[in-house]
Amino acid sequence: MAMTRMLPVRATLRRPRLRWVDLVVGGAILVVLGLVLRVGQDMDVPFVPSNVGPTISTDPGNIPFYAACSLLRMFVALAASLVFTFIYATVAARSKRAEKAMIPVLDILQSVPVLGFLSITVTAFIALFPGSALGLECASIFAIFTAMAWNMAFAFYYSLRSQPKPLDEAGRLMRLTRWQRFWKLDVPSGMVPLIWNGMLSFGGAWFFLAASETISVLNHQYALPGIGSYVATASSEKQLGKIAIAICVMVVMVVGVNFLFWRPLVAWAEKFRIEDSVAADVPRSVVFDVVRRSSVPSLMARPWRPVGRWLDRATRVFGVTTASVTPEAETKRRGDAVFDFVIVALVAVGVWRALDYVHDTVGLGEFVHAFWLGALTFGRVVIVLIFSTLVWVPIGVWIGMNPRVSRIAQPVVQVFASFPANFVFPIVVAVLIATGISLNWGSILLMALGAQYYVLFNVIAGASTIPNDLREAATLFRLSRWQKWRRLVIPAIFPSYVTGGITASGGAWNASIVAEVVTYGTTLTAAGIGAYIAEATATGNFPDILVGLVVMSVYVVVVNRLFWRRLYKLAQGRYSL
Repeated sequence: MAMTRMLPVRATLRRPRLRWVDLVVGGAILVVLGLVLRVGQDMDVPFVPSNVGPTISTDPGNIPFYAACSLLRMFVALAASLVFTFIYATVAARSKRAEKAMIPVLDILQSVPVLGFLSITVTAFIALFPGSALGLECASIFAIFTAMAWNMAFAFYYSLRSQPKPLDEAGRLMRLTRWQRFWKLDVPSGMVPLIWNGMLSFGGAWFFLAASETISVLNHQYALPGIGSYVATASSEKQLGKIAIAICVMVVMVVGVNFLFWRPLVAWAEKFRIEDSVAADVPRSVVFDVVRRSSVPSLMARPWRPVGRWLDRATRVFGVTTASVTPEAETKRRGDAVFDFVIVALVAVGVWRALDYVHDTVGLGEFVHAFWLGALTFGRVVIVLIFSTLVWVPIGVWIGMNPRVSRIAQPVVQVFASFPANFVFPIVVAVLIATGISLNWGSILLMALGAQYYVLFNVIAGASTIPNDLREAATLFRLSRWQKWRRLVIPAIFPSYVTGGITASGGAWNASIVAEVVTYGTTLTAAGIGAYIAEATATGNFPDILVGLVVMSVYVVVVNRLFWRRLYKLAQGRYSL
Protein backbone atom coordinates (compact mmCIF):
# COMPACT_ATOMS: atom_id res chain seq x y z
CA MET A 1 0.00 0.00 0.00
CA ALA A 2 2.85 2.31 0.94
CA MET A 3 4.62 1.48 -2.31
CA THR A 4 1.59 2.42 -4.40
CA ARG A 5 1.36 5.77 -2.63
CA MET A 6 5.04 6.53 -3.26
CA LEU A 7 4.97 5.77 -6.99
CA PRO A 8 3.21 8.97 -8.07
CA VAL A 9 5.69 11.03 -6.04
CA ARG A 10 8.66 9.30 -7.65
CA ALA A 11 7.08 9.71 -11.06
CA THR A 12 6.64 13.41 -10.40
CA LEU A 13 10.23 13.89 -9.26
CA ARG A 14 11.70 11.85 -12.12
CA ARG A 15 13.27 13.91 -14.90
CA PRO A 16 11.34 13.86 -18.17
CA ARG A 17 12.87 11.68 -20.84
CA LEU A 18 14.54 13.27 -23.83
CA ARG A 19 12.20 12.79 -26.77
CA TRP A 20 12.69 13.20 -30.49
CA VAL A 21 10.61 16.39 -30.55
CA ASP A 22 12.98 17.93 -27.99
CA LEU A 23 15.93 17.10 -30.23
CA VAL A 24 14.19 18.58 -33.28
CA VAL A 25 13.15 21.81 -31.55
CA GLY A 26 16.48 22.24 -29.74
CA GLY A 27 18.43 21.56 -32.93
CA ALA A 28 16.30 24.06 -34.88
CA ILE A 29 16.95 26.75 -32.26
CA LEU A 30 20.69 26.14 -32.40
CA VAL A 31 20.69 26.27 -36.21
CA VAL A 32 18.80 29.58 -36.22
CA LEU A 33 21.17 31.08 -33.65
CA GLY A 34 24.18 29.89 -35.66
CA LEU A 35 22.84 31.44 -38.87
CA VAL A 36 22.09 34.73 -37.11
CA LEU A 37 25.63 34.91 -35.73
CA ARG A 38 27.14 33.98 -39.10
CA VAL A 39 25.16 36.56 -41.07
CA GLY A 40 25.55 39.19 -38.36
CA GLN A 41 29.34 38.96 -38.55
CA ASP A 42 29.30 39.70 -42.27
CA MET A 43 27.16 42.79 -41.71
CA ASP A 44 29.86 44.52 -39.63
CA VAL A 45 32.38 45.26 -42.40
CA PRO A 46 34.46 48.39 -43.00
CA PHE A 47 32.60 51.10 -44.89
CA VAL A 48 33.60 54.51 -46.25
CA PRO A 49 30.87 56.75 -47.72
CA SER A 50 31.41 57.55 -51.38
CA ASN A 51 29.57 58.21 -54.60
CA VAL A 52 30.25 54.72 -55.87
CA GLY A 53 27.15 52.96 -57.16
CA PRO A 54 25.88 49.58 -55.98
CA THR A 55 28.40 46.76 -56.12
CA ILE A 56 25.91 43.93 -55.72
CA SER A 57 26.82 40.88 -57.75
CA THR A 58 24.06 39.33 -59.84
CA ASP A 59 25.68 35.90 -59.64
CA PRO A 60 22.85 33.50 -58.60
CA GLY A 61 25.29 31.73 -56.28
CA ASN A 62 25.15 34.73 -53.93
CA ILE A 63 21.37 34.63 -53.58
CA PRO A 64 21.27 32.32 -50.48
CA PHE A 65 23.52 34.71 -48.53
CA TYR A 66 21.56 37.73 -49.77
CA ALA A 67 18.30 36.07 -48.74
CA ALA A 68 19.64 35.35 -45.24
CA CYS A 69 20.71 38.99 -44.83
CA SER A 70 17.26 40.23 -45.87
CA LEU A 71 15.51 37.82 -43.51
CA LEU A 72 17.64 38.94 -40.57
CA ARG A 73 16.83 42.61 -41.26
CA MET A 74 13.13 41.79 -41.55
CA PHE A 75 12.93 39.97 -38.22
CA VAL A 76 14.97 42.60 -36.37
CA ALA A 77 12.60 45.25 -37.71
CA LEU A 78 9.62 43.09 -36.71
CA ALA A 79 10.90 42.83 -33.13
CA ALA A 80 11.41 46.59 -32.97
CA SER A 81 7.92 47.16 -34.40
CA LEU A 82 6.40 44.90 -31.73
CA VAL A 83 8.09 46.82 -28.91
CA PHE A 84 7.01 50.12 -30.45
CA THR A 85 3.44 48.84 -30.84
CA PHE A 86 3.13 47.74 -27.22
CA ILE A 87 4.39 51.07 -25.88
CA TYR A 88 2.86 53.54 -28.33
CA ALA A 89 -0.57 51.94 -28.77
CA THR A 90 -1.01 51.32 -25.04
CA VAL A 91 -0.21 54.92 -24.10
CA ALA A 92 -2.51 56.25 -26.84
CA ALA A 93 -5.38 53.97 -25.83
CA ARG A 94 -5.13 54.54 -22.07
CA SER A 95 -4.53 58.32 -22.03
CA LYS A 96 -7.17 60.52 -23.63
CA ARG A 97 -4.87 63.53 -23.57
CA ALA A 98 -2.00 61.65 -25.20
CA GLU A 99 -4.42 60.16 -27.73
CA LYS A 100 -5.22 63.62 -29.12
CA ALA A 101 -1.62 64.04 -30.24
CA MET A 102 -0.39 60.47 -30.75
CA ILE A 103 -3.04 59.25 -33.18
CA PRO A 104 -2.69 62.20 -35.61
CA VAL A 105 1.10 61.74 -35.40
CA LEU A 106 0.59 58.06 -36.24
CA ASP A 107 -1.53 59.10 -39.24
CA ILE A 108 1.27 61.35 -40.45
CA LEU A 109 4.02 58.78 -39.87
CA GLN A 110 1.98 56.18 -41.76
CA SER A 111 1.80 58.50 -44.75
CA VAL A 112 5.49 59.44 -44.76
CA PRO A 113 7.17 57.16 -47.32
CA VAL A 114 10.22 55.05 -46.60
CA LEU A 115 12.42 57.35 -48.69
CA GLY A 116 11.31 60.27 -46.55
CA PHE A 117 12.73 58.57 -43.47
CA LEU A 118 15.88 57.50 -45.31
CA SER A 119 16.64 61.06 -46.41
CA ILE A 120 16.82 62.07 -42.74
CA THR A 121 18.26 58.99 -41.04
CA VAL A 122 20.96 57.66 -43.37
CA THR A 123 23.49 60.38 -42.58
CA ALA A 124 22.74 60.16 -38.86
CA PHE A 125 23.20 56.39 -38.72
CA ILE A 126 26.43 56.55 -40.76
CA ALA A 127 27.79 59.15 -38.33
CA LEU A 128 26.73 56.96 -35.40
CA PHE A 129 28.89 54.05 -36.65
CA PRO A 130 31.87 55.68 -38.42
CA GLY A 131 33.92 53.35 -40.60
CA SER A 132 31.43 50.49 -40.27
CA ALA A 133 28.56 49.25 -42.40
CA LEU A 134 26.45 48.93 -39.23
CA GLY A 135 25.27 52.49 -39.84
CA LEU A 136 23.81 51.52 -43.22
CA GLU A 137 22.38 48.34 -41.68
CA CYS A 138 20.62 50.36 -39.00
CA ALA A 139 19.27 52.78 -41.61
CA SER A 140 17.97 49.87 -43.70
CA ILE A 141 16.38 48.17 -40.67
CA PHE A 142 14.83 51.47 -39.62
CA ALA A 143 13.35 51.88 -43.10
CA ILE A 144 11.84 48.38 -42.90
CA PHE A 145 10.57 49.24 -39.41
CA THR A 146 8.72 52.25 -40.82
CA ALA A 147 6.95 49.92 -43.26
CA MET A 148 5.77 47.63 -40.40
CA ALA A 149 5.20 49.58 -37.22
CA TRP A 150 2.26 51.87 -38.03
CA ASN A 151 -0.16 49.15 -39.15
CA MET A 152 0.62 47.00 -36.09
CA ALA A 153 0.24 49.99 -33.77
CA PHE A 154 -3.14 50.89 -35.28
CA ALA A 155 -4.38 47.30 -34.95
CA PHE A 156 -3.36 46.99 -31.29
CA TYR A 157 -4.71 50.46 -30.49
CA TYR A 158 -8.12 49.61 -31.96
CA SER A 159 -8.21 46.30 -30.10
CA LEU A 160 -7.55 48.10 -26.81
CA ARG A 161 -10.17 50.76 -27.54
CA SER A 162 -12.80 48.14 -28.43
CA GLN A 163 -11.93 45.79 -25.55
CA PRO A 164 -15.09 44.14 -24.16
CA LYS A 165 -16.34 45.82 -20.98
CA PRO A 166 -16.65 42.53 -19.05
CA LEU A 167 -12.90 41.97 -19.45
CA ASP A 168 -12.16 45.48 -18.23
CA GLU A 169 -14.43 44.99 -15.22
CA ALA A 170 -12.82 41.63 -14.45
CA GLY A 171 -9.36 43.20 -14.45
CA ARG A 172 -10.53 45.89 -12.04
CA LEU A 173 -12.25 43.41 -9.72
CA MET A 174 -9.10 41.26 -9.60
CA ARG A 175 -7.04 44.39 -8.81
CA LEU A 176 -4.43 43.57 -11.45
CA THR A 177 -1.38 45.78 -11.59
CA ARG A 178 -0.77 47.68 -14.81
CA TRP A 179 1.91 45.15 -15.74
CA GLN A 180 -0.40 42.20 -15.01
CA ARG A 181 -3.28 43.76 -16.88
CA PHE A 182 -1.11 44.38 -19.92
CA TRP A 183 0.13 40.78 -20.20
CA LYS A 184 -2.92 38.94 -18.87
CA LEU A 185 -5.68 41.04 -20.44
CA ASP A 186 -4.59 43.63 -23.02
CA VAL A 187 -2.15 41.52 -25.04
CA PRO A 188 -4.30 38.33 -25.09
CA SER A 189 -7.44 40.24 -26.11
CA GLY A 190 -5.55 41.92 -28.97
CA MET A 191 -3.47 38.91 -30.01
CA VAL A 192 -5.56 37.79 -33.01
CA PRO A 193 -5.64 41.18 -34.84
CA LEU A 194 -2.03 41.85 -33.82
CA ILE A 195 -0.78 38.61 -35.39
CA TRP A 196 -2.82 39.04 -38.56
CA ASN A 197 -1.72 42.65 -39.01
CA GLY A 198 1.85 41.70 -38.07
CA MET A 199 1.74 39.14 -40.85
CA LEU A 200 0.41 41.76 -43.23
CA SER A 201 2.98 44.34 -42.11
CA PHE A 202 5.74 41.80 -42.64
CA GLY A 203 4.47 41.24 -46.17
CA GLY A 204 4.22 44.98 -46.75
CA ALA A 205 7.83 45.42 -45.65
CA TRP A 206 8.95 43.00 -48.39
CA PHE A 207 7.49 45.57 -50.79
CA PHE A 208 10.05 48.21 -49.73
CA LEU A 209 12.99 45.85 -49.37
CA ALA A 210 14.65 47.03 -52.59
CA ALA A 211 14.30 50.69 -51.56
CA SER A 212 15.77 49.99 -48.11
CA GLU A 213 18.72 47.91 -49.36
CA THR A 214 19.66 50.04 -52.38
CA ILE A 215 19.66 53.53 -50.95
CA SER A 216 19.89 56.47 -53.33
CA VAL A 217 19.83 59.62 -51.23
CA LEU A 218 21.62 62.98 -51.14
CA ASN A 219 23.40 62.22 -54.45
CA HIS A 220 24.97 59.14 -52.86
CA GLN A 221 24.22 55.51 -53.65
CA TYR A 222 24.66 52.82 -51.01
CA ALA A 223 23.99 49.12 -51.47
CA LEU A 224 23.68 46.38 -48.87
CA PRO A 225 23.77 42.64 -49.63
CA GLY A 226 20.19 41.43 -49.85
CA ILE A 227 17.58 39.95 -52.13
CA GLY A 228 16.04 43.41 -52.64
CA SER A 229 19.28 45.00 -53.81
CA TYR A 230 19.89 41.94 -56.03
CA VAL A 231 16.57 42.51 -57.83
CA ALA A 232 17.22 46.26 -58.08
CA THR A 233 20.62 45.63 -59.69
CA ALA A 234 19.24 42.99 -62.06
CA SER A 235 16.39 45.35 -63.04
CA SER A 236 18.80 48.17 -63.86
CA GLU A 237 20.74 45.74 -66.06
CA LYS A 238 17.53 44.37 -67.71
CA GLN A 239 18.36 40.77 -66.73
CA LEU A 240 14.90 39.19 -66.66
CA GLY A 241 16.31 35.70 -66.25
CA LYS A 242 18.06 36.57 -63.00
CA ILE A 243 14.98 38.48 -61.83
CA ALA A 244 12.98 35.29 -62.41
CA ILE A 245 15.48 33.33 -60.29
CA ALA A 246 15.16 35.90 -57.50
CA ILE A 247 11.36 35.69 -57.72
CA CYS A 248 11.52 31.90 -57.32
CA VAL A 249 13.79 32.32 -54.29
CA MET A 250 11.38 34.89 -52.83
CA VAL A 251 8.48 32.45 -53.24
CA VAL A 252 10.46 29.84 -51.30
CA MET A 253 11.32 32.41 -48.61
CA VAL A 254 7.73 33.61 -48.25
CA VAL A 255 6.33 30.08 -48.11
CA GLY A 256 9.02 29.05 -45.62
CA VAL A 257 8.41 32.03 -43.32
CA ASN A 258 4.66 31.46 -43.41
CA PHE A 259 5.04 27.74 -42.72
CA LEU A 260 7.67 28.01 -40.00
CA PHE A 261 6.65 31.26 -38.33
CA TRP A 262 3.29 32.83 -39.15
CA ARG A 263 1.17 29.69 -39.48
CA PRO A 264 2.21 28.42 -36.02
CA LEU A 265 1.44 31.85 -34.54
CA VAL A 266 -2.03 31.86 -36.15
CA ALA A 267 -2.75 28.41 -34.70
CA TRP A 268 -1.42 29.44 -31.28
CA ALA A 269 -3.53 32.63 -31.25
CA GLU A 270 -6.76 30.61 -31.46
CA LYS A 271 -6.70 30.10 -27.70
CA PHE A 272 -7.18 33.85 -27.21
CA ARG A 273 -10.53 34.01 -29.00
CA ILE A 274 -13.52 34.98 -26.87
CA GLU A 275 -16.56 32.86 -27.74
CA ASP A 276 -19.38 31.17 -25.88
CA SER A 277 -19.45 28.21 -28.26
CA VAL A 278 -16.77 26.01 -29.77
CA ALA A 279 -15.54 27.02 -33.20
CA ALA A 280 -16.42 24.71 -36.06
CA ASP A 281 -12.81 24.48 -37.16
CA VAL A 282 -9.50 25.90 -36.03
CA PRO A 283 -6.26 26.51 -37.93
CA ARG A 284 -3.68 23.77 -37.65
CA SER A 285 0.07 23.85 -37.93
CA VAL A 286 2.50 20.94 -37.99
CA VAL A 287 5.27 23.15 -36.60
CA PHE A 288 3.04 24.33 -33.75
CA ASP A 289 2.07 20.75 -32.90
CA VAL A 290 5.74 19.76 -32.72
CA VAL A 291 6.70 22.75 -30.56
CA ARG A 292 3.73 22.17 -28.25
CA ARG A 293 4.79 18.56 -27.65
CA SER A 294 8.35 19.59 -26.82
CA SER A 295 9.53 20.56 -23.34
CA VAL A 296 12.24 22.90 -24.71
CA PRO A 297 10.03 26.07 -24.70
CA SER A 298 9.05 25.53 -21.04
CA LEU A 299 12.69 24.96 -20.10
CA MET A 300 13.71 28.18 -21.85
CA ALA A 301 10.91 30.13 -20.14
CA ARG A 302 11.66 28.80 -16.64
CA PRO A 303 14.53 31.26 -15.84
CA TRP A 304 12.26 34.21 -16.75
CA ARG A 305 9.42 33.31 -14.36
CA PRO A 306 11.08 34.86 -11.27
CA VAL A 307 11.61 38.03 -13.33
CA GLY A 308 7.90 38.12 -14.13
CA ARG A 309 6.93 37.67 -10.48
CA TRP A 310 9.35 40.43 -9.48
CA LEU A 311 7.87 42.79 -12.09
CA ASP A 312 4.37 42.00 -10.78
CA ARG A 313 5.42 43.09 -7.31
CA ALA A 314 7.46 46.07 -8.50
CA THR A 315 4.67 47.53 -10.65
CA ARG A 316 2.11 47.39 -7.84
CA VAL A 317 3.48 50.69 -6.54
CA PHE A 318 2.16 52.34 -9.74
CA GLY A 319 -1.37 51.36 -8.84
CA VAL A 320 -3.91 48.71 -9.72
CA THR A 321 -6.75 48.75 -12.21
CA THR A 322 -9.53 49.58 -9.80
CA ALA A 323 -12.26 52.09 -10.38
CA SER A 324 -10.35 55.25 -9.51
CA VAL A 325 -11.98 58.46 -8.41
CA THR A 326 -12.25 60.86 -11.35
CA PRO A 327 -10.93 64.39 -10.85
CA GLU A 328 -13.23 67.35 -10.57
CA ALA A 329 -14.75 68.38 -13.89
CA GLU A 330 -13.37 71.92 -13.67
CA THR A 331 -9.83 70.71 -12.94
CA LYS A 332 -10.04 68.22 -15.78
CA ARG A 333 -11.21 70.87 -18.23
CA ARG A 334 -8.35 73.16 -17.24
CA GLY A 335 -5.81 70.37 -17.68
CA ASP A 336 -7.22 69.50 -21.12
CA ALA A 337 -7.12 73.17 -22.12
CA VAL A 338 -3.47 73.52 -21.08
CA PHE A 339 -2.53 70.30 -22.91
CA ASP A 340 -4.36 71.40 -26.06
CA PHE A 341 -2.68 74.81 -25.93
CA VAL A 342 0.79 73.25 -25.67
CA ILE A 343 0.11 70.91 -28.61
CA VAL A 344 -1.28 73.71 -30.78
CA ALA A 345 1.67 75.95 -29.89
CA LEU A 346 4.21 73.28 -30.81
CA VAL A 347 2.44 72.58 -34.11
CA ALA A 348 2.22 76.30 -34.89
CA VAL A 349 5.93 76.82 -34.24
CA GLY A 350 6.84 73.80 -36.40
CA VAL A 351 4.61 74.94 -39.26
CA TRP A 352 6.00 78.49 -39.10
CA ARG A 353 9.61 77.27 -39.16
CA ALA A 354 8.87 74.93 -42.08
CA LEU A 355 7.12 77.65 -44.10
CA ASP A 356 9.95 80.08 -43.41
CA TYR A 357 12.52 77.53 -44.60
CA VAL A 358 10.57 76.79 -47.79
CA HIS A 359 10.03 80.53 -48.43
CA ASP A 360 13.76 81.21 -48.22
CA THR A 361 14.70 78.32 -50.55
CA VAL A 362 12.21 77.34 -53.25
CA GLY A 363 9.37 79.73 -52.45
CA LEU A 364 5.87 79.08 -51.13
CA GLY A 365 4.57 78.76 -54.68
CA GLU A 366 6.10 75.27 -54.75
CA PHE A 367 3.23 74.12 -52.54
CA VAL A 368 0.73 74.88 -55.32
CA HIS A 369 2.57 72.58 -57.71
CA ALA A 370 2.96 69.90 -55.01
CA PHE A 371 -0.74 70.00 -54.08
CA TRP A 372 -1.66 69.47 -57.74
CA LEU A 373 0.65 66.46 -57.91
CA GLY A 374 -0.87 65.26 -54.61
CA ALA A 375 -4.34 65.48 -56.17
CA LEU A 376 -3.23 63.16 -58.99
CA THR A 377 -1.87 60.62 -56.52
CA PHE A 378 -4.99 61.01 -54.35
CA GLY A 379 -7.14 60.05 -57.35
CA ARG A 380 -5.06 56.88 -57.77
CA VAL A 381 -5.43 56.08 -54.06
CA VAL A 382 -9.23 56.43 -54.28
CA ILE A 383 -9.38 54.08 -57.26
CA VAL A 384 -7.22 51.54 -55.40
CA LEU A 385 -9.50 51.67 -52.32
CA ILE A 386 -12.70 51.33 -54.36
CA PHE A 387 -11.26 48.39 -56.25
CA SER A 388 -10.02 46.74 -53.04
CA THR A 389 -13.41 47.17 -51.34
CA LEU A 390 -15.51 45.83 -54.21
CA VAL A 391 -13.25 42.87 -54.92
CA TRP A 392 -11.67 41.79 -51.64
CA VAL A 393 -14.44 42.36 -49.05
CA PRO A 394 -16.69 39.59 -50.45
CA ILE A 395 -13.70 37.31 -50.96
CA GLY A 396 -12.39 38.02 -47.45
CA VAL A 397 -15.78 37.26 -45.87
CA TRP A 398 -16.05 34.06 -47.89
CA ILE A 399 -12.63 32.92 -46.74
CA GLY A 400 -13.06 33.97 -43.10
CA MET A 401 -16.51 32.41 -42.59
CA ASN A 402 -15.90 29.08 -44.32
CA PRO A 403 -13.54 26.83 -42.35
CA ARG A 404 -12.86 24.47 -45.25
CA VAL A 405 -12.12 27.31 -47.64
CA SER A 406 -10.08 29.11 -44.99
CA ARG A 407 -7.90 26.05 -44.42
CA ILE A 408 -6.90 26.07 -48.09
CA ALA A 409 -7.12 29.73 -49.01
CA GLN A 410 -5.44 31.38 -46.02
CA PRO A 411 -1.96 29.99 -46.75
CA VAL A 412 -2.35 31.02 -50.40
CA VAL A 413 -3.47 34.52 -49.41
CA GLN A 414 -0.59 34.79 -46.97
CA VAL A 415 1.90 33.92 -49.71
CA PHE A 416 0.45 36.42 -52.18
CA ALA A 417 0.19 39.16 -49.53
CA SER A 418 3.73 38.54 -48.30
CA PHE A 419 5.27 38.42 -51.76
CA PRO A 420 6.90 41.78 -52.64
CA ALA A 421 4.85 42.97 -55.58
CA ASN A 422 7.57 45.34 -56.76
CA PHE A 423 9.68 42.29 -57.63
CA VAL A 424 7.35 41.79 -60.58
CA PHE A 425 7.38 45.50 -61.44
CA PRO A 426 10.01 44.97 -64.17
CA ILE A 427 7.71 42.46 -65.86
CA VAL A 428 4.71 44.80 -65.55
CA VAL A 429 6.76 47.73 -66.84
CA ALA A 430 7.95 45.64 -69.79
CA VAL A 431 4.28 44.95 -70.62
CA LEU A 432 3.41 48.65 -70.27
CA ILE A 433 6.23 49.60 -72.62
CA ALA A 434 5.22 46.93 -75.13
CA THR A 435 1.55 47.97 -75.08
CA GLY A 436 2.20 51.70 -74.96
CA ILE A 437 0.22 52.23 -71.74
CA SER A 438 1.34 55.29 -69.82
CA LEU A 439 2.69 54.85 -66.29
CA ASN A 440 0.17 57.50 -65.23
CA TRP A 441 -2.42 54.72 -65.49
CA GLY A 442 -0.15 51.75 -64.96
CA SER A 443 0.96 53.11 -61.56
CA ILE A 444 -2.59 52.47 -60.28
CA LEU A 445 -2.04 48.77 -60.84
CA LEU A 446 1.38 48.92 -59.19
CA MET A 447 -0.05 50.75 -56.16
CA ALA A 448 -2.89 48.23 -55.89
CA LEU A 449 -0.38 45.37 -55.82
CA GLY A 450 1.15 46.90 -52.69
CA ALA A 451 -2.00 48.09 -50.84
CA GLN A 452 -4.98 45.86 -51.62
CA TYR A 453 -4.07 43.08 -49.19
CA TYR A 454 -4.50 45.38 -46.18
CA VAL A 455 -8.25 45.29 -46.82
CA LEU A 456 -8.32 41.57 -47.55
CA PHE A 457 -6.35 40.55 -44.45
CA ASN A 458 -8.37 42.70 -42.06
CA VAL A 459 -11.67 41.50 -43.51
CA ILE A 460 -10.55 37.87 -43.19
CA ALA A 461 -9.52 38.51 -39.59
CA GLY A 462 -12.84 40.23 -38.83
CA ALA A 463 -14.94 37.53 -40.49
CA SER A 464 -13.05 34.71 -38.78
CA THR A 465 -13.62 36.30 -35.34
CA ILE A 466 -17.41 36.43 -35.68
CA PRO A 467 -18.60 34.37 -32.68
CA ASN A 468 -19.85 30.98 -33.66
CA ASP A 469 -23.00 31.39 -31.55
CA LEU A 470 -24.03 34.42 -33.68
CA ARG A 471 -23.55 32.37 -36.84
CA GLU A 472 -25.68 29.59 -35.37
CA ALA A 473 -28.35 32.13 -34.40
CA ALA A 474 -28.44 33.48 -37.97
CA THR A 475 -28.93 29.95 -39.24
CA LEU A 476 -31.67 29.17 -36.71
CA PHE A 477 -33.58 32.35 -37.64
CA ARG A 478 -33.29 31.35 -41.32
CA LEU A 479 -31.99 34.71 -42.44
CA SER A 480 -31.70 35.21 -46.17
CA ARG A 481 -28.32 35.90 -47.70
CA TRP A 482 -29.00 39.64 -47.89
CA GLN A 483 -30.35 39.73 -44.31
CA LYS A 484 -27.32 37.80 -43.09
CA TRP A 485 -24.98 40.32 -44.73
CA ARG A 486 -26.97 43.30 -43.46
CA ARG A 487 -27.64 42.11 -39.89
CA LEU A 488 -24.51 40.06 -39.13
CA VAL A 489 -21.64 40.17 -41.61
CA ILE A 490 -21.33 43.90 -42.37
CA PRO A 491 -21.73 45.03 -38.72
CA ALA A 492 -19.27 42.34 -37.56
CA ILE A 493 -16.54 43.09 -40.08
CA PHE A 494 -17.05 46.86 -40.16
CA PRO A 495 -14.42 47.72 -37.49
CA SER A 496 -11.90 45.44 -39.19
CA TYR A 497 -12.69 46.96 -42.58
CA VAL A 498 -12.13 50.48 -41.23
CA THR A 499 -8.75 49.41 -39.87
CA GLY A 500 -7.91 47.83 -43.21
CA GLY A 501 -9.10 50.88 -45.12
CA ILE A 502 -6.99 53.28 -43.08
CA THR A 503 -3.86 51.16 -43.42
CA ALA A 504 -4.55 50.46 -47.12
CA SER A 505 -4.88 54.19 -47.74
CA GLY A 506 -1.56 54.85 -46.02
CA GLY A 507 -0.01 51.89 -47.82
CA ALA A 508 -1.17 53.21 -51.18
CA TRP A 509 0.33 56.64 -50.49
CA ASN A 510 3.54 54.98 -49.40
CA ALA A 511 3.57 52.68 -52.42
CA SER A 512 3.29 55.68 -54.75
CA ILE A 513 6.99 56.31 -54.10
CA VAL A 514 8.01 53.13 -55.91
CA ALA A 515 4.97 52.92 -58.23
CA GLU A 516 5.30 56.37 -59.83
CA VAL A 517 9.03 55.97 -60.56
CA VAL A 518 10.11 52.57 -61.88
CA THR A 519 13.31 51.46 -63.57
CA TYR A 520 13.69 48.76 -66.16
CA GLY A 521 16.73 49.68 -68.21
CA THR A 522 15.19 53.13 -68.58
CA THR A 523 13.34 55.07 -65.88
CA LEU A 524 9.61 55.69 -66.28
CA THR A 525 7.94 58.47 -64.28
CA ALA A 526 4.28 59.23 -63.59
CA ALA A 527 3.02 62.65 -62.54
CA GLY A 528 2.34 62.50 -58.80
CA ILE A 529 3.59 63.43 -55.36
CA GLY A 530 5.30 60.03 -55.01
CA ALA A 531 7.54 60.69 -57.99
CA TYR A 532 8.12 64.24 -56.73
CA ILE A 533 9.43 62.98 -53.37
CA ALA A 534 11.48 60.18 -54.96
CA GLU A 535 13.27 62.55 -57.33
CA ALA A 536 13.89 65.11 -54.56
CA THR A 537 15.30 62.39 -52.30
CA ALA A 538 17.63 61.06 -54.98
CA THR A 539 19.09 64.52 -55.66
CA GLY A 540 19.23 65.56 -51.99
CA ASN A 541 16.83 68.51 -52.48
CA PHE A 542 15.73 69.03 -48.86
CA PRO A 543 13.25 71.88 -49.55
CA ASP A 544 11.38 69.77 -52.13
CA ILE A 545 11.51 66.76 -49.81
CA LEU A 546 9.92 68.84 -47.05
CA VAL A 547 7.27 70.24 -49.39
CA GLY A 548 6.38 66.77 -50.68
CA LEU A 549 6.18 65.20 -47.22
CA VAL A 550 4.05 68.08 -45.88
CA VAL A 551 1.63 67.88 -48.81
CA MET A 552 1.29 64.10 -48.57
CA SER A 553 0.76 64.34 -44.80
CA VAL A 554 -1.91 67.01 -45.24
CA TYR A 555 -3.83 64.84 -47.70
CA VAL A 556 -3.66 61.79 -45.44
CA VAL A 557 -4.59 63.61 -42.21
CA VAL A 558 -7.51 65.50 -43.80
CA VAL A 559 -8.95 62.35 -45.38
CA ASN A 560 -8.53 60.39 -42.16
CA ARG A 561 -10.18 63.12 -40.10
CA LEU A 562 -13.09 63.78 -42.44
CA PHE A 563 -13.75 60.21 -43.54
CA TRP A 564 -11.98 57.35 -41.79
CA ARG A 565 -12.24 58.72 -38.23
CA ARG A 566 -16.00 59.14 -38.61
CA LEU A 567 -16.29 55.59 -39.82
CA TYR A 568 -14.18 54.43 -36.88
CA LYS A 569 -16.42 56.24 -34.37
CA LEU A 570 -19.44 54.64 -36.03
CA ALA A 571 -17.80 51.23 -35.82
CA GLN A 572 -16.84 51.73 -32.17
CA GLY A 573 -20.17 53.10 -31.05
CA ARG A 574 -22.61 51.01 -33.08
CA TYR A 575 -20.93 47.88 -34.40
CA SER A 576 -18.63 46.87 -31.55
CA LEU A 577 -19.31 43.32 -30.35
